[in-house]
Amino acid sequence: MTTLLLARHGLTDLTGPVLAGRTPGVHLSDAGRAQAAALAGRIAGVGLDAIVSSPLERCRETAQAVSGGRELEVQIDERFIECGYGAWTGRPLKELAKDPLWQVVQAHPSAATFPEGESLAEMQHRAVSAVREWNQRLGEKAVYLVCSHGDVIKAIVADALGLHLDHFQRITADPAALTVIRYAPLRPFVLRINDMGELRLPEDSEEKDGGENITGSDAAVGGGSGTT
Repeated sequence: MTTLLLARHGLTDLTGPVLAGRTPGVHLSDAGRAQAAALAGRIAGVGLDAIVSSPLERCRETAQAVSGGRELEVQIDERFIECGYGAWTGRPLKELAKDPLWQVVQAHPSAATFPEGESLAEMQHRAVSAVREWNQRLGEKAVYLVCSHGDVIKAIVADALGLHLDHFQRITADPAALTVIRYAPLRPFVLRINDMGELRLPEDSEEKDGGENITGSDAAVGGGSGTT
């Protein structure tokens, strides 16, 4: 099973009050750099086969913190870039919340297209397609990290959970938090969401009772994962 670690970039000075979007030159703040260093420490014991990043500076800087001490170069994939918010880019969130489109984004995101920008459905399609391609490229035993953005991560998680995009706002992706998904032949398994703790991946032998098997069930027998 291919294991994907999804990390959101650390804090910037714009995180929270302003929709930074694809604004160039947005770097990690001091707090964001500390978060990135802490993220690197939390996954220091996990072997990685690749580190992939959105091209935006805040993601590249977070990914570089993870790559430090590893013999891996950060690879850039444009498909993991922030959603194209178009004319919304750089505007305060308090101002955007008054726009009628805001309610569509919150309640019916699959129908939302940003003015002069991208639709959330298009964003999900490109990001999930990128994940599938990296899974195939790296192989079923690979473990790799992708550093991306909140909405992109939430869209990938929604796909892995089998949720319609209209439910993706129920998922959280905080700065420097980690989400872990394992892609099996029949379906993905979401191991962690928005996690801030030290990561220890289960060995294949630990998954035999609760993981994928030849019967297609998620458990060894029937609907349970235990022995009784």
